[in-house]
Amino acid sequence: MRTTAAVVEKQGADFALTEVDLDALRADEVLVRMVATGLCHTDIHLKGFLPEEMFPNVFGHEGAGVVEAVGPDVTGIEVGDQVVLSFRSCRACAECTAGHVGYCEQSLLLNYMGMRMDGSTTYSREGAPVFGSFFGQSSLSAHAIAYADNCVVVDRSVDLTKVAPYGCGFQTGAGTVFNVLDPEPEDSLVVYGVGAVGLAALAAARHLGVRTLVAVDPMASRREAAARYGAIGVDPTTETVVDRVKELTGGGASYGIDTTAISDVVKQAQQSLRARGTLVALGLGAEEYAVDAIDLLQTGKVIRSSVEGDSDPQQMVPRLIELNQAGEFDVDPLVTTYPVAEINQAVADVLAGKVVKPVLLW
Repeated sequence: MRTTAAVVEKQGADFALTEVDLDALRADEVLVRMVATGLCHTDIHLKGFLPEEMFPNVFGHEGAGVVEAVGPDVTGIEVGDQVVLSFRSCRACAECTAGHVGYCEQSLLLNYMGMRMDGSTTYSREGAPVFGSFFGQSSLSAHAIAYADNCVVVDRSVDLTKVAPYGCGFQTGAGTVFNVLDPEPEDSLVVYGVGAVGLAALAAARHLGVRTLVAVDPMASRREAAARYGAIGVDPTTETVVDRVKELTGGGASYGIDTTAISDVVKQAQQSLRARGTLVALGLGAEEYAVDAIDLLQTGKVIRSSVEGDSDPQQMVPRLIELNQAGEFDVDPLVTTYPVAEINQAVADVLAGKVVKPVLLW
């Protein structure tokens, strides 16, 4: 079938709305008509990072839409269902069967290689392949092929424009708090870089009743957004971060989350922890981080990463929707909608800090 997608023609190029051909649906696949697609930093970063031979390419991994067709091998999903799309996992390897689907042994092939497992692409143009299958969806497209493992069926009353980011950004931030850190009210959490992921983490921590929340970000608009969740803002351009964080947390933070992928910031986050504190690095970009080895070895601190907040989307997305509907995960104000034709304006606005989470409407 013919559809419209936001194609990146070459490494680092802007998104361009282009007609493409979507391959025939296979037995294990789901055809989704997109209603809304969240724009994530990963989409922006990887379009300038992947090698030239992986272009043209269709990105997008925070899709939300309506099922138009299902293959005969698909169960639990019906035509007309509303779905939130997330990352893929095989659901059969040792990591998946142990419940760690974000660490699926097939994750690289299922989510990042731009094609199906057999090497075919879901998109083409004038007979030439167009890479896609990004996170098993490539949802920067009016129609996308997805799979049962990354389609989360939600109630048909749910506003898809609000929940599209739950498939990655909001899930990652909240999941890191719920699944990785699990803080107590008397703990403290400091988030470095309060974009969509960082603010979702603060929203989750507020739900858990964590009394001391701190947001470190050079943008006043982001610190103001963090204040909605009770976080004290720290401006790293005017304040000494380590000293200020230790002052606010009574000697050092219980937990830290970095979303910046800036090596110096990660080091500050480590130094700002209390003894045996934990820092989770979530940012994508830096190839390596410098750590304070003496501080690390003398204090028992932990620096670790997390994929999608160690979440299983089939469990986390419904949980976040339920919390949101109960007023306990208020991330709706973080979403700014754009017509899909304004995708490059949305990119510019989020990079400039004018908006937190752009969501494109089809």
